[in-house]
Amino acid sequence: MDMMSEYGYFGVFFLILIENVFPPIPSEVILTFGGFMATYSSMTQLWVIIAATVGSVIGAMVLYSIGLLVDVSRLEVLVDRWGGLLRLTRKDIQRADAWFDRYGPWTVLFCRLIPLVRSLISIPAGMSNMNFPLFVLLTTIGSLIWNAALVSIGFKVGENWESIVRYMDMYSNVVYGLLVLGSVAGMIWYFRFRRKRR
Repeated sequence: MDMMSEYGYFGVFFLILIENVFPPIPSEVILTFGGFMATYSSMTQLWVIIAATVGSVIGAMVLYSIGLLVDVSRLEVLVDRWGGLLRLTRKDIQRADAWFDRYGPWTVLFCRLIPLVRSLISIPAGMSNMNFPLFVLLTTIGSLIWNAALVSIGFKVGENWESIVRYMDMYSNVVYGLLVLGSVAGMIWYFRFRRKRR
């Protein structure tokens, strides 16, 4: 809050960029407080949204670049060496990569609206060498929707912006719970499927 109060739009840009690279930092607090600041400072709602969206896209590009460093060919080498411990094979990696090639663009767009996953989705996008201009376009659209919604809510509720953060925390906790359940269910299905194939 001190950073945003002191540095204005640059503070919003910088914090959202960092939030994208380190997902545990809550964008909900940054964006709703930014919307509230637009009600009493020289900052405007539109420029808070623009600063946040630019920060989101640049942060996503950083994670996309990390994904490029850990591409499919390198994963295959790791699987050849350690895959036995995780019961993974090259075919599993290739199957996952093919799935992302087919559904990746929609996944990137949709996941930009989900806490935690909204940042991390950039890594598999880079790993699968997703078309970069398309990645930037869909990341921009998804980030713009997320940022505009939260900044607008903060602007409308004004001094009560902290109450919105509490509701967003509840939403985030539900999403985290569903992600854990989905991961466990996916692992159970995967190991049963492997056993049946054998």
